[in-house]
Amino acid sequence: MGVGKRHSLALASAPLMAMLYASAPVIAQDEPDTGAQTSDPMSATYPRVDPPFAETFEPFATPRPDLQIPPSAVDLGTFDPPLEPRETVRSLGTGVASYYGRRFHGRRTANGERFNMNAMTAAHKTLPFGTKVRVTNSSNGRSVVVRINDRGPFIRGRTIDLSRGAATRIGMISRGHARVKMEIID
Repeated sequence: MGVGKRHSLALASAPLMAMLYASAPVIAQDEPDTGAQTSDPMSATYPRVDPPFAETFEPFATPRPDLQIPPSAVDLGTFDPPLEPRETVRSLGTGVASYYGRRFHGRRTANGERFNMNAMTAAHKTLPFGTKVRVTNSSNGRSVVVRINDRGPFIRGRTIDLSRGAATRIGMISRGHARVKMEIID
């Protein structure tokens, strides 16, 4: 920045500085007026009178009694909040579920991710990866939602292989397998 530009900036800000420093003397609220000017105008205490909170807002206009509201008008206070979208459920029928765990923990699944025996995942022969399936144990009614991330089971008569964590949730660890009802959740 050249000398000329700095000089013009100083000249432009001179009136502003003069207004700030040439203000009237400020007297503290609790001190008597001795006529002495305080050294720092920013540290002075100004008398403060706050209006009541309600008076700080502009009042709403009251509805006119002669105003005719058409019968087609909608009262916005009567609306119910929007409903959450319901999940769509398609039945896959029933089958036999088994589980797999410790021996496969940390290995790669068919979709490429690492198998976590405590996650809510499952293996199915044909369902696309990422499909969410609600598996309900027919003997006790407990259910769990699992995500398909692997292929299997490769044992005849088995329909779905749950991770150990999912199998624990529906109470089939002691037997090792259970008759289940399966539903796809969209």
